[in-house]
Amino acid sequence: MPEKPDNFADHDGFESVREKILEAALGRAAFDGWTGAMLDAAARDAGIDRAVRLAAFPCGVRDLLRFWSEGNDRAMLAAMAAPEFKSLKIREKVTFAVRARLDILRPHKEAVRRAAAILALPTSGLLGPRLAWATADAIWRGLGDKSTDFNFYSKRGILSGVWTSTFARWLADDSEDEAPTRVFLDARIDNVMQIEKAKARVRDMGLNPATPIEALAKLRYPAGG
Repeated sequence: MPEKPDNFADHDGFESVREKILEAALGRAAFDGWTGAMLDAAARDAGIDRAVRLAAFPCGVRDLLRFWSEGNDRAMLAAMAAPEFKSLKIREKVTFAVRARLDILRPHKEAVRRAAAILALPTSGLLGPRLAWATADAIWRGLGDKSTDFNFYSKRGILSGVWTSTFARWLADDSEDEAPTRVFLDARIDNVMQIEKAKARVRDMGLNPATPIEALAKLRYPAGG
């Protein structure tokens, strides 16, 4: 089975330190941006010695953003554990999860905008895509997904696209009720459902959508043709 992405150690003794620094950083990032200087200032605000800060976040702001994202994913999973969630249809569950993730970010929207700008820079490497993949993975795990084959990757790849595009739309949505974002998300879920219907039709034809080259070959050169 594919492994979960690496997370911060759960019992390395720095969890409370990270939480304190993050809380202080969220109060500053909307104005100061996600910089090393902001991180140092947040640590001072939290009463954390610089040496301890370096041990908690050895890669600086990158580690801080990853820690924040991982915590938001856990909060989303907690929301998905609500009793009423189980009775929802699959598309409703995905919609619920994405909206819950945005709800968690909403109180810090300007800080989120600043973080998105940092993650879009080449200097951030693959951190942004990896965090998006982790969120998609968390959603599927929250849905009870047990896939280990090609479907494991295709489900997360598609949902990563839904999440990142909806997230970008949300960042640009300054409406009071964020209705444009909800409409956008519903449209993206519709797109995904169309893909799943197409895959089902392919399977009904006796083809395997997980092996597209083989499937195309069978269409071009059917058995006995």
